[in-house]
Amino acid sequence: MKKIISTTKAPAPIGPYNQAVLVGNTLYTSGQIALNPQTMELVLDNIETETKQIMENMKAVLEAANMTFENVVKTSIFISDMNSFSQINEVYATYFDEKTAPARETIEVANLPKFVNVEISMIAIK
Repeated sequence: MKKIISTTKAPAPIGPYNQAVLVGNTLYTSGQIALNPQTMELVLDNIETETKQIMENMKAVLEAANMTFENVVKTSIFISDMNSFSQINEVYATYFDEKTAPARETIEVANLPKFVNVEISMIAIK
């Protein structure tokens, strides 16, 4: 049985999907972009600020499922320009212990929702 995970501390979905779905002990998050959950405005000052907003949104979704970044086993990062990889990685790394960091893929794509620069989704296990 699946359980829908939702929190006002992360942006409300902008389409027919949920922030996350918990199936058994496994949490599947939707991709997060740099929307401020209070204003629903994009935070695009620079790639570091954009990535930080995404990770804070993801933190809120994980917390709504009673999890933390320690529970994350897999992340997918979609970026519009691979030249931004190192700056994104710098911010991303502050949320994980390198010794127990999740598996990850980083993919350069042509476009992302609302033409943002980065989108991140995760899978976590209790």
